[in-house]
Amino acid sequence: QVQLVESGGGLVQPGGSLILSCQASGFSSRYYAIGWFRQAPGKEREGLACVSSSDGSTYYADSVKGRFTIVPGNSLGYARATVALRMTSLSPNDTAVYYCAGGPPYYTCLQDGVMKSWGKGTLVTVSS
Repeated sequence: QVQLVESGGGLVQPGGSLILSCQASGFSSRYYAIGWFRQAPGKEREGLACVSSSDGSTYYADSVKGRFTIVPGNSLGYARATVALRMTSLSPNDTAVYYCAGGPPYYTCLQDGVMKSWGKGTLVTVSS
């Protein structure tokens, strides 16, 4: 059973940066994807960035491209893995609960309906 735990959320000022971390465990295959998603109040969950262990390919939503970077740890492809999300130039529009998820190692890893396992999320609040 795949388990994912997010950490690093908190309060950050507009224009600031934050790094989230996802600790994943329980992968039975070397081939999987880990992605970051978020859900703001009253909005649908959206995929932000994901990485495939097959070849290290990364995928980004247009809304965060150039501001967010997904950073896989050296253990990507093993039963336990760590994946970070570096976020810069944050604005109040980035306020949301951020989730990491695990699923098949394909470019579809930004689609939440594709991902199989989910963490409980970590809250990021961007406010002055």
